[in-house]
Amino acid sequence: MKSSENQLTEESESKSKVEEDYYISVQEYTGQGYKLPNGEKTDKIAKEYRKEIDKAVKKFFREKYKTEVIVHNTVGAVDGATVFVESVGEPHFHTFVVIPIDVDEEEVLTDQVWSQEGEVENAIMAGIYGMIYEEEFNKLDQYLDSIVKEHPVTGIRQEALEKVAGGKFSTPYYYVNAIEYEFDALLKEYLKNPHMEKATWKEKFKGATFNPEGLLITLDLYMSKPNTEPDKVIFDKIVSDIKNMEGLPSGAYSIILNDNLISKRSARGTKDNSLRSADPDYIIK
Repeated sequence: MKSSENQLTEESESKSKVEEDYYISVQEYTGQGYKLPNGEKTDKIAKEYRKEIDKAVKKFFREKYKTEVIVHNTVGAVDGATVFVESVGEPHFHTFVVIPIDVDEEEVLTDQVWSQEGEVENAIMAGIYGMIYEEEFNKLDQYLDSIVKEHPVTGIRQEALEKVAGGKFSTPYYYVNAIEYEFDALLKEYLKNPHMEKATWKEKFKGATFNPEGLLITLDLYMSKPNTEPDKVIFDKIVSDIKNMEGLPSGAYSIILNDNLISKRSARGTKDNSLRSADPDYIIK
């Protein structure tokens, strides 16, 4: 009997150690421990050549997307490094690109920066949509600010959003994905005239009609207290409020409420106990 108790204690301690290694309170997480598969060697090289990588990535965005960016973080991955950036000014967005690294030669291939298909384009389009429908997103922001003040829920820290989230048009409480074929006109207009004034953008496109399912708006919230399960009452209130609220941005809404822990390695909080109202049960606005 005593042996069984000792075994249960060891298993419990082992489980706690695994959770400590993998998870951290969302309020404490700033991107520490974030890893990509097989990135140990490239991560080391990327850190040594950070200035060269920053310069190459900024050049890539200027030339291909007519956009100035701030480089927030570089993380080693297989055969290269993933570089997380934020646009300067508006349209405002976060995204990432990849820079190849020759591990054998310990060389960063600064002339071969590339982006995953549609990744940056998606972020630009979502940022433009957020700029055009600024008033509607302000209403969503105000609502979520009130929820956080009135209930024990929170979002990710701004530092984590910048360093590892790569979340398109995003805030600590939500992120927005624009499906390319629905918003391609925005991207084409931007690449022709990236310095267009916000007022002109609003004038040109505010009356345009888009399929709401082409814009995915994900509210991703956390319990603010440690060792607390996601609260079904709070979750149901948010779902009901979003369903019934007028004046929000058009889109297909997903709502996720997690416990207080976020994965250090993946920067994700969704687990088996998370409460979700998502695909295929989007809230269409």
